[in-house]
Amino acid sequence: MKKQLTKIAPLRAGIVLGTLYAFLGLLLMPIFLLFTLLASHTGGVPAGSGGGMPVVFGGVLMTVLIPVFYGIMGFIGGIISAFLYNLIAGWTGGLEFEVRDVPPTV
Repeated sequence: MKKQLTKIAPLRAGIVLGTLYAFLGLLLMPIFLLFTLLASHTGGVPAGSGGGMPVVFGGVLMTVLIPVFYGIMGFIGGIISAFLYNLIAGWTGGLEFEVRDVPPTV
């Protein structure tokens, strides 16, 4: 049976994508933290200059803020994407997809 997706609720899309991107940020956080710590121990800061601590602090702060930033951007992007989809779906009829009934599993 064919169905058409003609409208997406923008706020719901924003919530779903914001949550998805925040989790993505949490998954990527250890990688960013590792690169921050590695960068603080390489030639990025001259030895004995005392500048290594701010680099690590700034990197750790950014690493913690990444999931928040990703979540906010996902929320805003989800709202904009849903609005644009609804606009274009009004002109084109939306996406067409097929569905089938599946018996419940016990």
